[in-house]
Amino acid sequence: MTHKFTLQALVVILLTACSSAPVQQASQTPQTIKIKPIPEPRAQAIEDYNNFNTPRGNFDGYSAPSLTGTYAGYYSVQNFIRHMVSKHGFSESYLNGLFSQARRLDSVIRLETPPPSTGPTKPHLGSWTRYRNKFLTEAHISNGVEFWRDHADAVDRASAKFGVDPEYIVAIIGVETYFGKNIGKTCIFDALTTLAFDTHRREKFFTTELENFLLMTREEGYEPRQPVGSWAGAMGLGQFMPSSFRKLAVDFDNNGRRDIWHPEDAIGSVAHYFSRSGWKYNQTVTNQTSPSNDPAVIELSTYEGSQYWRVYGNFKVIKRYNNSNKYAMAVHQLAQAIKQRYF
Repeated sequence: MTHKFTLQALVVILLTACSSAPVQQASQTPQTIKIKPIPEPRAQAIEDYNNFNTPRGNFDGYSAPSLTGTYAGYYSVQNFIRHMVSKHGFSESYLNGLFSQARRLDSVIRLETPPPSTGPTKPHLGSWTRYRNKFLTEAHISNGVEFWRDHADAVDRASAKFGVDPEYIVAIIGVETYFGKNIGKTCIFDALTTLAFDTHRREKFFTTELENFLLMTREEGYEPRQPVGSWAGAMGLGQFMPSSFRKLAVDFDNNGRRDIWHPEDAIGSVAHYFSRSGWKYNQTVTNQTSPSNDPAVIELSTYEGSQYWRVYGNFKVIKRYNNSNKYAMAVHQLAQAIKQRYF
């Protein structure tokens, strides 16, 4: 009897222990996505960025019931968040968390706020010479040739697909970012937030660019605080603003993502930009001429006196990138210098 009682008691104890043990449930917490940050730009920025590979999807690092931090008291930011929620379907808690981490950049405010005007200005003697000397250097030409050779397949494919002379694709990247060596170090999200809500000269423009930036990060799977670029929000080797990125950037290496920090996508995107702006292959860009009242003739000031250039349609296409005669001429002359050295 004693043996039987002991065995029954043991069975009861074991059953009781099993029924009281907790059942392990699957985690209800979304898995945190770990993202390798974009490294600080430096001389090998292209190669470093080549290792950046952010997965697509939602990012759970930003979530807050209300807006805190620097922009907590900004009604303009609150209104912008409501706009993004109602028009584009963003999560309010996601945007609250994201903007709670935004930093106001005083350096950006200073750069966007011009000094008081002192009256009409006249062109300074030698202004074109000084501007030209920034870009028509031995270093720019030799690095341009090297960049072209390193990415010859992409440059040739982009030229053929979009009908843009290859030397101009290379020259744009040279003038904009010194062939990817100077893409900028500023957090694009912080820059555009500062420009949209802490400056007034172009606040509507930058608010639209901030809207496009957030849409871009969602579409391409970028973590919003990681892309870096210029203080004004321009990105990648070709320095596209977010609105231009969404319209004109292309996935030229066919990896499923538009990544203008990568040379191949940047090359294709610049060529696409030119093509959509009306570039005509192998057509005259400009040639030197005599003084004229013709609006197609521009004047550029050198230390030896003025130069006069007749400009054509492709020159105007370059100005779509930056509406400056000196800029377009620098791109043109750098393109010709690189082409001469390349071949």
